[in-house]
Amino acid sequence: MKYKVFVDGQHGTTGLEIYNRLKKHNKIEFLNIDYSDRRDIEVRKKLINSADIVFLCLPDSAAKESVALIKNPDVRVIDASVAHRINEDWVYGIPELNKNQRLKIHNSNRICVPGCHATGFVTAVAPLISDGIIPKDYPVSFHSITGYSGGGKNMICEYENNSDDSEYKAPRQYSLSINHKHLPEMKKYSGLDNKPIFTPIVSNYYKGMAVSIPLFKRLLNKNYTPKQISDFLCDYYKGEHFITVKPFKENIDMKYFDLTKCNNTNKLDIFVLGNDENILIVTRFDNLGKGASGAAIQNMNIMLGIDETTGL
Repeated sequence: MKYKVFVDGQHGTTGLEIYNRLKKHNKIEFLNIDYSDRRDIEVRKKLINSADIVFLCLPDSAAKESVALIKNPDVRVIDASVAHRINEDWVYGIPELNKNQRLKIHNSNRICVPGCHATGFVTAVAPLISDGIIPKDYPVSFHSITGYSGGGKNMICEYENNSDDSEYKAPRQYSLSINHKHLPEMKKYSGLDNKPIFTPIVSNYYKGMAVSIPLFKRLLNKNYTPKQISDFLCDYYKGEHFITVKPFKENIDMKYFDLTKCNNTNKLDIFVLGNDENILIVTRFDNLGKGASGAAIQNMNIMLGIDETTGL
């Protein structure tokens, strides 16, 4: 049996990634839309209601518009926008989040794909908060660095048309008012009482990202060592295909960290580093893979009850 899939927004960055990744998927049949019809509501409505699975790769307002077009109760939706990420009627699409998350995804008709920065943050922090290692009121402050593809078509064009401009050669911080759109989901799904302080950085390379979360040992509920944190996360994610906690090594020499090692995969690596005073957790993944399109396809597979690695 093949499932009919419509990617609403298939000509955007995430939509194209989903489309290209699904070309090697043996369980789906595409419902395509011409570029000239991409904003035609009637054409989109017909395709949406003819599909088994609809991926929404759209701006937030357009994603809400697409959901409003659904009349067929059997249509299942996977939304890559921010529009529904903290909506109680939608299931958050990190299958590895806890032991019940896959069943929730499988049984739901509405899945929201996590934001890329939020994926790196939540996978590192949520297990530690749920187990009481990090207090819920911990004052978390962290940063993330990503390739410019994370900004979509406009940012890709901006960087690639200005590659010789000094402004675009150096890493650039943004969201300096500390109100990044991923903050609400970070707070909700990590289990924190308050939003973290988050400083994202975009740099002059296409894709790949690292989220770095420093922790003061003295503020944890117990005096955990970096190795104990690493061992805990290793046990938490034991058996997972896409999330790997790298073995802890005392005095690891990581002078230069390659944050592109997971590119073109749906993999996410977790590193725990540190010393006698402080701990650093780093997550590494492809912002267009586990941070977007790869995660969307993984969720689709779980919804359909097929091997979640299919096509990935």
